[in-house]
Amino acid sequence: MPGMKPPHIRILIIDDDEDDFFITSEYLKQIQEYQLQIDWCYRYNDAIQHLHERKYDMYFVDYRLGAKTGLDFLKEAVRIGCEEPIVLLTGKGNKDVDIEAMQMGATDYLIKTELTTDKLERCIRYSLERTAYLKALRANEKKYRSIFELSKDAVFTVDRTLAFRDMNHATSVLLGYERNELINITIYDLIEDDADKKLLEKIIYEEGEANDLELDFITRTGERKSCIFSITASVDESGSYYQGLLHDITNLRRAEKANLLVEKLGATGRLVRTLAHEVRNPLNNINMSVEQLLQVVEGNNGEEQPLFLDIIQRNSKRIGDIITELLDTSRPTDLVFDKATVQSIMDESIAEALDRITLQHVNMQIRYANEPCYIMANKEKLRIAFLNIIINAVEAVATVTGEISISIDSTKDHHIVTIKDNGCGIPEENISRLFEPYFTSKRNGMGLGLAATLNILQSHKATIDVTSCCVEAKSNFPFSVSLY
Repeated sequence: MPGMKPPHIRILIIDDDEDDFFITSEYLKQIQEYQLQIDWCYRYNDAIQHLHERKYDMYFVDYRLGAKTGLDFLKEAVRIGCEEPIVLLTGKGNKDVDIEAMQMGATDYLIKTELTTDKLERCIRYSLERTAYLKALRANEKKYRSIFELSKDAVFTVDRTLAFRDMNHATSVLLGYERNELINITIYDLIEDDADKKLLEKIIYEEGEANDLELDFITRTGERKSCIFSITASVDESGSYYQGLLHDITNLRRAEKANLLVEKLGATGRLVRTLAHEVRNPLNNINMSVEQLLQVVEGNNGEEQPLFLDIIQRNSKRIGDIITELLDTSRPTDLVFDKATVQSIMDESIAEALDRITLQHVNMQIRYANEPCYIMANKEKLRIAFLNIIINAVEAVATVTGEISISIDSTKDHHIVTIKDNGCGIPEENISRLFEPYFTSKRNGMGLGLAATLNILQSHKATIDVTSCCVEAKSNFPFSVSLY
């Protein structure tokens, strides 16, 4: 445009022949479209130093530079990530050198005897435009690669069979596999439920993509992850493929389950307190009446304790004790907390259950973190909570072949207690009801033990997670308790 200054371009000519430099520079000085700063370098090592300092916008390099060649210069430029255009000059044409130079990243290949001002102007214009385009392309690639790699969600590409092709670090973290291991795995391999596999296959076949599909994925360690799964079809030079995303909602689902349990416990607690109030008043009247009757009867006949009145009194007391137990399970108790280690509390719980474990010949495996896991706890209540879970595990396993493992691990933010057994497991539909008051699968159980356990753990600001995986009548039924 009129009035605009031509762009300033810094050019370094690398040539050990001064006459050749002079001829090339004269052609360059006749170019009017650019304001050129032309410098000369005749030693290879000095040229490499200039390359590292990134002082120039463009390099013209002679093929022969003493013991080195222009290809050596190109290799070093590629190694350090130089983005400025490099043009290779040679005294005579050589097709093999031309091809090798272009493959290594040279912007152009020129024969000195064929140089003209117009040819050099076109070379500079083409080289600068190509370099600007490649820089913009690399910047975009770097930006989107950064988004891809730094995304907290699992982002990946898969082929038409849903086998992994590429994935970000979050995918490896979520699924527990290294990048090279995932290359040999398909999405279907990670989905446990056959019905979910068929549903995904049907959706992709009919619609060509899947959006916001909630699926459970199994990690390398066997942990179940609830995820929102989306996948869309794309095409590149290698053919068609899919781009996918996994958003982990496992913690959200656990929080929803925990909130649902709290709501159920709250509703049950209100019902229990109402019933307890209504029952306890007439029960108190019965107890007082029985006491009065006993005094009258004993006064008339002091040698014989009336059998029926004794039965009434004992059963009235039993009803009162049951009401007290119901009230204790339906409301958080005001607890006194002291500093203690999770290991010591667990040791006390195991000691109390040891007789049952020994009588049933259960194999016990215990693994604790090396460092003491300190928490603020009511030792007595937390001991009861752990004991309830251990007793449930003992009752779930078979005599002699039963196995129970207890582990205590520690992370930066919390301690994790895991109690596993190889018993018969529990149906999936019953897991959500496990901590409901009065829900039990035991013949003579009241269904209050685990409800009380949940109350105790929640009063310690702990979370609890239960999974059950039944395989050929064998079960892995772990309680995992996180204490903060």
